Amino acid sequence: MKKIHLLLAAIFTCSMAFAQQPVYKNPSYSSQERINDLLARMTIEEKVGQLNQVNGGVLTGPSVANDPGAQGKVQLLKEGMVGSFLNVVGTEQTLATQKIAVEQTRLGIPLLFAFDVIHGYKTVFPIPLAEAASWDLEAAERATAIAAKEASAAGLHWTFAPMMDVSREPRWGRVMEGSGEDPYLQAKFAEARVKGFQGNLDENHVLATVKHFAAYGAAEAGKEYNTVDLSRYALWNYYLPPYKAAVEAGVATVMNSFNIMDGVPSSGSDFLVNQVLRDKWGFNGLVVSDWASFGEMINHGYSKDAKEAAIQSIMAGSDMDMESGVMRTTLAESVKNGEVPMAVLDEAVKRVLSLKFQLGLFDDPYKYHDAAKERRTLLAAEHLAEARKSAAASMTLLKNDQGLLPLQNPKSILVLGHLAESQEDVLDFWKGQGDHANTVTILEGLKAKYPASDITFIQAVNRDGIFDQNAVKQINKAAKKAEVVIATIGLFGDLAGEARSLGDISPSDGQMTMLHAAKATGKPVVVLVQAGRPMVLTEVVRDFGTILYTWIGGTQHGHGVADVLSGDVNPSAKTAMSFPAAVGQIPVYYNHYNTGRPHQDGNEGPAHFWVSRYRDIPNEPLFPFGYGLSYSTYEYSDLKLSKKSINQNESVTVTVNIKNTSQVDGTEIVQLYIRDLVAQPIRPVKELKDFTRVDIPAGQSRTVSFELPATKLSFYDENGNTLLQKGAFKVFVGKNSDDVLEADLELK
Repeated sequence: MKKIHLLLAAIFTCSMAFAQQPVYKNPSYSSQERINDLLARMTIEEKVGQLNQVNGGVLTGPSVANDPGAQGKVQLLKEGMVGSFLNVVGTEQTLATQKIAVEQTRLGIPLLFAFDVIHGYKTVFPIPLAEAASWDLEAAERATAIAAKEASAAGLHWTFAPMMDVSREPRWGRVMEGSGEDPYLQAKFAEARVKGFQGNLDENHVLATVKHFAAYGAAEAGKEYNTVDLSRYALWNYYLPPYKAAVEAGVATVMNSFNIMDGVPSSGSDFLVNQVLRDKWGFNGLVVSDWASFGEMINHGYSKDAKEAAIQSIMAGSDMDMESGVMRTTLAESVKNGEVPMAVLDEAVKRVLSLKFQLGLFDDPYKYHDAAKERRTLLAAEHLAEARKSAAASMTLLKNDQGLLPLQNPKSILVLGHLAESQEDVLDFWKGQGDHANTVTILEGLKAKYPASDITFIQAVNRDGIFDQNAVKQINKAAKKAEVVIATIGLFGDLAGEARSLGDISPSDGQMTMLHAAKATGKPVVVLVQAGRPMVLTEVVRDFGTILYTWIGGTQHGHGVADVLSGDVNPSAKTAMSFPAAVGQIPVYYNHYNTGRPHQDGNEGPAHFWVSRYRDIPNEPLFPFGYGLSYSTYEYSDLKLSKKSINQNESVTVTVNIKNTSQVDGTEIVQLYIRDLVAQPIRPVKELKDFTRVDIPAGQSRTVSFELPATKLSFYDENGNTLLQKGAFKVFVGKNSDDVLEADLELK
């Protein structure tokens, strides 16, 4: 009986303690009740503080005493004027900073720690564009789940990914962050990556951010921070679907883009944020600016000063100000004088607080700050193994004319090119906390794969793409004993990412000189292209028969390359972007509209003069969207539709037979496209509507089946309304967007 009394007393004491707490600190109340209680206790300045995100860096420790910038940020935090830090990473720093917020501010509101975890935190996976070439959604979800596990173990709550900007611009540095030129493929990866990052939002996952809203991938001339000017018809049909897919997948936050839309900077666009994102799609989460984009509306000429920029941003539905400071310095005054209603401020603050409650930070603000967990999680063996698989799965075989690959235990190999050996030049700008010292180069991967081979390395061309003329003799001498030459060209990793736009995306003259020096030896040459974007490879394709596009494969890059070269992994990746034959073609993409005077390459003569074409280069890309070879070969046949016509409530089953005509087991990515032959407004010549990865043993056949509902024949008008028009359609199934079988379908 005494024990029962003691237990009851303990329960009573605990209940009294909860009862004495403010409601917002009491877990027995609902999140909404707690948020409302907290809002009632906050000053206007403290509310504005929750909308302020500050770039942190190192904020604790002895060095801060001598850093006035860091001291100022800590003081802002103590005054309740910071709701989130970005770039404060690691359990030591995040814990110490969180303690200041929780223990040294008036209300003890915990912080959100954010960081650009784009394709890995410490274990770096292939760049998203390369990962998209795998067309493997389950692998993308696993990769982002691992990135989230490592990031959360390092004290982070929030990542600014995935980027879902459809782009046809290989000159744009940030093209590496997305999934290419097709809205359907982008949308599928949006869903997978949001699920991977967020999971069930426990302490092993992080808040995801879909960015950049909207249409940032259409920046003119592929130039960073540049103007976007396009029709709303294009916006709804090409650019918005991936963002919508992320919202439907439950993404927690959305980031404004830098560009204008309809002459209005995205950060201040009522149309984009309030009308589309919130009203039409029902998104009630947090909208965060891109770096200083609220303040940059002044540069655009849309806002006259910081005060107006802050008003325009919050009234347009945007919430958190990353680094520009316009809200922190002006918004409280605008609320007090009635220019911004208190209700608008409160709704924005609620969205910030809601995420903090959702993560459980008010009940356990230190749950993400376990140093032991951080040590055992980062670069875990199982993470590296998955990164290696992902790297190999992204490698895209562009040519293998003589069947030179795979390389079966060559006795001697000559490796050429700076990029094959330089650890400092593998990872891209968006490498998270990836360390070059942990990255496997191509040369290291080859040595590990072929330990019995005599491998000679000659740099021949340096980081700047300049050829060493003395290397010719070295190459000739070394090639005499080599069975094969592996030559690496491309762009070093730091040229991939934000502010890395390029006007010339061809290999350097020095790299081409190196390739031709290798060819002159008479030995077979394997060309490896390491880059964070499609390059112009017309000369390389013309002169060399074996080309593997390695992209930027992350921490396990070199092992992934070696796995493919050796045949331990049979390549199956297919391009997520068309490869231009010349810079002058850009933008070149598969899902274009027909013109009134269409042209096909190969058609010549007087009847084909006054048509839409170049006179000096082809119209068609060097490699089309969805293109990629394998060590297996496949034959498509017997395309069938279960019905020749369907109504708007029906679907049709599409089947095709695929035979592996080789002696190598393989995986084929089978792609289904449609064309709406007559529509108002007009539709593209092809649109991807489905795909599947299918394993086919050597010499065997598989029947692949797609279910194509009438709803997939629909599109949007310029106001975002769905149109489903009766008429004739083509259905295509094939290896890529160009090499397809076709059948006819009617929508009644």
